[in-house]
Amino acid sequence: MEKSVIPCAHSLVRFRLAQLPAEYHARYPFTAEGVYVFFGEIPNMPGHCVVADHRTGQVYSGYHTEGFVEIPEDEV
Repeated sequence: MEKSVIPCAHSLVRFRLAQLPAEYHARYPFTAEGVYVFFGEIPNMPGHCVVADHRTGQVYSGYHTEGFVEIPEDEV
């Protein structure tokens, strides 16, 4: 994965599924179209974050921060 900026806390993000090899897609609970709330990086797990599915509220933790990109305001 290419290096990216960590999204702002509490921003809406998408998972960068296209950055992963196709054989890894089924290993992640995220979709390219899904919208997630980015809660931030885990302080004692640098490079890992907590997100929640905006639609369902399901919380996910321990995924790499670079896997998420902030949704531009004009797309929200």
